[in-house]
Amino acid sequence: MHISAGSRLGQYEIVARLGAGGMGEVYRARDTRLGRDVAVKALSAELSLDPARLSRFETEARSASALNHPNIVTIHEVGRDAATPFIVMELVEGRTLRDILYTGALPVRRALNLSAQLADALARAHEAGIVHRDLKPENIMVTRDGFVKVLDFGLAKIEPRGDGNGAGRENLTLTEDGTREGAVVGTAGYMSPEQASGQPVDFRSDQFAFGALVYELLSGKRAFQRPTRAESLVAIIREDPEPLSTLCPRIPVPLLWIVERCMAKLPEERYASTRDLARDLKSVSDHFSQIDSGADGAPLLLKAEPRKPRRWLSGSVALAFAALVASAYLLGTSARAPALPSYHRLTFRDGTVWSARFAPDGRTVVYGAAWNGGPIRAYSTRPENPESAELPLPPANVLAASASGELAILLGARPGGPFSTTGTLARSSLAGGGPREVLEAVQGADFAPDGASLAVLRTANGRHRLEFPPGRVLYETASGYLSHVRVSPSGELVAFLEHPMRGDDAGLLAVVDREGHKRVLSAGWITARGLAWSPDGGEVWITAAAAGGSRALHAVTLSGHRRLVTRVPGSLTLHDISREGRVLLSQEHSREGMVGLSPGELKERDLSWHDWSRPVDLTADGTTLLFDETGEGGGAAFAVYVRKTDESPAVRIGEGHALALSPDGRWALSTPQTTPAELVLLPTGAGEPRRIATGAFVHIQRAAWLPGAERVVLAASEAERGTRLYVQPASGGAPRAITPEGIGPDWAVSPDGGGVAAIGPDRSLLLYPIEPGEPTPIAGVAPGDAPIRFSPDGRALYVRGRGDGPVSSIARIDLASGERAAWKDIAPADGAGIAGVPRVFLSADGESYVYSYARLLDELFLVDGLR
Repeated sequence: MHISAGSRLGQYEIVARLGAGGMGEVYRARDTRLGRDVAVKALSAELSLDPARLSRFETEARSASALNHPNIVTIHEVGRDAATPFIVMELVEGRTLRDILYTGALPVRRALNLSAQLADALARAHEAGIVHRDLKPENIMVTRDGFVKVLDFGLAKIEPRGDGNGAGRENLTLTEDGTREGAVVGTAGYMSPEQASGQPVDFRSDQFAFGALVYELLSGKRAFQRPTRAESLVAIIREDPEPLSTLCPRIPVPLLWIVERCMAKLPEERYASTRDLARDLKSVSDHFSQIDSGADGAPLLLKAEPRKPRRWLSGSVALAFAALVASAYLLGTSARAPALPSYHRLTFRDGTVWSARFAPDGRTVVYGAAWNGGPIRAYSTRPENPESAELPLPPANVLAASASGELAILLGARPGGPFSTTGTLARSSLAGGGPREVLEAVQGADFAPDGASLAVLRTANGRHRLEFPPGRVLYETASGYLSHVRVSPSGELVAFLEHPMRGDDAGLLAVVDREGHKRVLSAGWITARGLAWSPDGGEVWITAAAAGGSRALHAVTLSGHRRLVTRVPGSLTLHDISREGRVLLSQEHSREGMVGLSPGELKERDLSWHDWSRPVDLTADGTTLLFDETGEGGGAAFAVYVRKTDESPAVRIGEGHALALSPDGRWALSTPQTTPAELVLLPTGAGEPRRIATGAFVHIQRAAWLPGAERVVLAASEAERGTRLYVQPASGGAPRAITPEGIGPDWAVSPDGGGVAAIGPDRSLLLYPIEPGEPTPIAGVAPGDAPIRFSPDGRALYVRGRGDGPVSSIARIDLASGERAAWKDIAPADGAGIAGVPRVFLSADGESYVYSYARLLDELFLVDGLR
């Protein structure tokens, strides 16, 4: 069965298909009466004639509608349209636990949080006499703001209400699809032993499935995964899974006990009440959230050895014991407490540390930094001396140091955005001497163990490449960028970070071998910056965060197992690990701010709102600014704001990334954090958000309206394709590409809507026509010029020149003559830590403007004792 978009089931207009299962298909729909988006699960006419299917469908509706809990999906209505029964429920925006687990085990703190929510939902269901019987990652959604939602009660059974312990029993006679008798209900791998063997089940069967699910969250492995369904069922009945204490040696002891208790083979050895289970988990979650080291590796550890069966303590006694042990740890009296690492500060000036490496002696540190608003220069220091000596080199960033004392440096290094630098790769001796230039347009490099060959990251033909050695492409990306390349101690693998969107440091950790075979080790990081190999090459250490902006130090094995090494208040960046295991870390204090000049004013105003305020559009009269918050202040889903440039308070209008203001200022085009990418119109005043049907874009980076407000220009990328410019109908429909792949992030639409000034794949500034045709060059531009906007008559183009340090020079180019005239130099008053001025927006008359600045302030530390 398939219901096409635009069709109706009662008052619900179908928008798009979301998925399918044994019970029917699920659609996104619009409630035309109440004006809200909902999810509609529809059972086809032929399936509704099957009594077993129809019974299960009705059971799901009764089960979920009987519950009122924030972690259980809400049922709005049960109806029938002609021969099609359907259930209307809340639309949950987010990902299933299966999608989240695709990248491997979760940090313990997050697993605890999700598990506690799930246990509370199960307790509520069991108190209402409802047993789910099909608890698995596919049936659990996690919203963008981290809330758990339990779905799919199609296999639930409703028992008489009682004490919440689910005293009733039922012998199972239906298969997973409910079409024949003689087999068990549920999903192999998550059934309880009694469920797998066809015995009567009660609420404790859900507890077993819950334990298997938490086991998977913590270990990244399924507890009972076997080649066939039959083998999985046998394993559930007869075998024990690999001990969590072996897979996750740093797991908190109380959490280990809870999982083991839930997965006991005999129901009577599990919890007598699921409410007790929920209370125990919440207590553990609350307790360990107060311990700094408890996010991925709580201080209560176990040796990696199998546990023997034992009698269970009561929940309150067990937690009291856990609290006592944790308190002893905090007081330094626990015999198992690890020695604390020591931090030795190496830098003391205001600015940005871009890169740092150990010299061959393991004590001297060489680094590249921009102090007090100056250019990036190379320095050296030692722990016993608080002073840093500037190396006798031209302005450069330090990329790598070989075992023989040779440096790989980046001459003329300048920020390529808030997260990377670009320049000319050169080699120079640490002992002195002039640098030898090697390659242009380079972002990163690292020496192989032999000290002769280099792995490099560079830009060519609009694509970011990893080459090893230079000239031999091992991997390239069309739409995003690569960073932090490091060669393994064996020289056989190269680790790097891949970021899907330029200007954003979210991404994944990957390795590639010398044949170009890439393997993702860890994904889902909302910010990732800095990596290094462990001395033995068995792990890649990375500073990253899965939520918020505070990066912690993690270690990832080549099989993808992840553990927390350390975290501190604020954000860390890993630079290097010595052969002896000493670590170079910088603690970062960062923000993106906004400065503007309002109409008729003579003095600039600071328009920043939270910690990462990113301007996106400015009205033609210069009075209203559209921006988004993509740091800690924006929340997990980020936030879109409008604000008057007279410094009136900002108004939050929705979630996601902001893209553009409509010509009349009534709508803000935005894109939520979803895949595939979507377009949403957010009202800046009264009104309801509207979605725009578009192409299958992976990322949408920027947008601008064409005159008449009937079409928009998008900078977007499709799967495995580079960024292009597209024309998209504002009412929805298929987009049309108007440029080749590899378009730069800066572009401007002409006032007549006839063309777009954009930086092409060859880095030249061209005017691309909106209608089919060939691009034409723009006279008078200099290398590195980025377009800002056209003058109202279309005869001139404002461009931002490629500047060094915190200053951005704006010029006005006459398009007919090519004559170039300086307009204004803009820069924050305090240049310390400024990584450039990435965004500039002008009013139509050029008298008002808003620009952004990225400020990164770092302190470099030498750390001993991290394991």
